[in-house]
Amino acid sequence: MRIAIDAMGGDFGPRVIVRGCFEALKRDPSLSLLLFGSRASLDEAFESLPRAMAPLRERISLRYVERSFPSAELPSHALRGRYLSDHDASSLHASIRAVERGEAMGCVSAGDTGALMAVARHCLGMLEGIVRPAISSAIPTIGERPCYVLDLGANVDCQPRHLLQFARMGAEMVRVVDGIERPRVALLNIGSESRKGSRLVRETDTLLRALDAPRFDYQGFVEGDGIYAGSIDVIVCDGFVGNVALKTSEGLAKMLGRKLQVTFEANWRTRLVSFLARPALSRFRREIDPVRYNGASLLGLCATVVKSHGGADALGFSYAISRAVTEVSGRLPGRLAEGLAK
Repeated sequence: MRIAIDAMGGDFGPRVIVRGCFEALKRDPSLSLLLFGSRASLDEAFESLPRAMAPLRERISLRYVERSFPSAELPSHALRGRYLSDHDASSLHASIRAVERGEAMGCVSAGDTGALMAVARHCLGMLEGIVRPAISSAIPTIGERPCYVLDLGANVDCQPRHLLQFARMGAEMVRVVDGIERPRVALLNIGSESRKGSRLVRETDTLLRALDAPRFDYQGFVEGDGIYAGSIDVIVCDGFVGNVALKTSEGLAKMLGRKLQVTFEANWRTRLVSFLARPALSRFRREIDPVRYNGASLLGLCATVVKSHGGADALGFSYAISRAVTEVSGRLPGRLAEGLAK
């Protein structure tokens, strides 16, 4: 199992990404990584590591790439000739092309989402019949399993046929990743009644109800609070709505954590209660922490590509790598193609 890593993406640079790589290597002894980044940045990141991590170093290969794709540049510029050449390739381009050439089985990047999607489509291609790829990520619920939402930003302007494909891809992903034979699928809407919502969701609802889909159970509309209820496995929406829902969820989780901390530090009585409740509070924070669910799948591509949150810490980036490992192990792109053909 070899995964290509764009070590220059993200808000915190190679030092955090390299530490995340070592966290992933500790959890999975069968994993090896191929890192792309500048020589100076990677050397500095490796020098800052504790000596205890040295034995894991032999499972990491380095490819020095001095250019990184600027976050201020338009995603469409990622397909310009200078980036696509081997000489001027950025770390983002080089990591995806390693998958294209068979040097790695999947790719993880915390770089610009639009550029990552554009380059991945160009180099890796799309599954047959897929009109547009979609970004999907897990969101924690009150149930035992998460809810997957798609699209999360790749497609702002959608048509009903696009949402129909998102529903089918999301259901197949849950079948592969979580082993759920008949995932529950719903459309995100402002109400559960059939007359409510935009023309897009109402027309998509008509298509889904007319579809003979034994591979998933279509549940109709679900409102925003249904994302966390644990009663739906896949929630489908356009990229604008999905991205707002995701960022709102992340902000809510951070706010709850900070409010709890402030409340328990108010006086000596609350600090005593906090001390006694520490195991339960720690478990609560872990369950709602967005870091635990870091790693968004780019569905519809011919190979595995996972987008890490740009602001993820080392542990969060390691979860994105683990997500890629799960998809590669489960042959997700191939299984998606097979499922969609059925």
